[in-house]
Amino acid sequence: MTFPYRQRLSQIIPVIIGLALFAFSLWTISQELHQYPPRQVLEHLKAIPQQSLLIAVGLTLLNYMTLTGYDTLAVSLVRHSLTYPQTALVAAISYAISNNLGFTLLSGGAIRYRFYTRWGLSVVKIAQIIAFCSLSFWIGLFTVGGVLFIVNPLVVPDLLHLPFDSVYSLGVLFLACILGYLGWSAVNTKKRLRIGSWELPHIPLRLALAQILVTAADWTLVAGILYLLLPTSISISYSSFLGIYLLAKLTVIVSNVPGGLGVFETVILLLLPPPVTSIDLLGTLLAYRGIYYFLPLAIAILLLSLYESKQRFWK
Repeated sequence: MTFPYRQRLSQIIPVIIGLALFAFSLWTISQELHQYPPRQVLEHLKAIPQQSLLIAVGLTLLNYMTLTGYDTLAVSLVRHSLTYPQTALVAAISYAISNNLGFTLLSGGAIRYRFYTRWGLSVVKIAQIIAFCSLSFWIGLFTVGGVLFIVNPLVVPDLLHLPFDSVYSLGVLFLACILGYLGWSAVNTKKRLRIGSWELPHIPLRLALAQILVTAADWTLVAGILYLLLPTSISISYSSFLGIYLLAKLTVIVSNVPGGLGVFETVILLLLPPPVTSIDLLGTLLAYRGIYYFLPLAIAILLLSLYESKQRFWK
């Protein structure tokens, strides 16, 4: 008796999710713009060269292609046969949504669970995929951050209230973790890796090296998008900016604010060479959010809607 109700509910839920994500996007944009007159916003956006905007869109596409490597490697780890278009679809949708909503384990994990259960993966394997993707995020951050924080250590402003004054010691810790991870991959063949309640099977060294390569490329590409959009008046090398970007992302993670709203921008402003104000970066930050966050989110909602419609009507 309850089956038709559950079936209808399963058909309505994707629509509700899509509308909720769209509403959240509008709310986020309004939060960004509420303190600035519309004319001022348009002036700062027009100040960004069109060539920079086009290259930023291209880097975003390249970055999302890189992100598909997370799920592709994860599916390889659990030894399940799926095509690349399948894993790419899941990765693109889950990352576009989790980047905007935050709470990656819940938002991205829910998307992965919905797709992978339909494709025959067990709950255990899906949990391992989610754990691998979550671990990969940190592997990339620790690899790139470890090198940059040692080579070019930033001084942390007191306003951030972080438990360290310089990122040098953080860089040493990050690289030590990466070396330990590679050592575990190279030597241990039986013991599983536990991350809280998540458990990973042993990751072969070749797969771990591929993981490091993919995740490091992810971090360097996404920082490059924002770097391209910086005003020409701000003189800073890409490597220095990449360190700032990584520290800003770390602060966002600690704050756990959805999408890093406000926190990310504050850290960038504090660490860029002075004098830089929020007005100076208004067009840059809005263009960055539009290109890297909202554009992929809109595409992800469209892809999710098309997939759900296909499952409902074209079976």
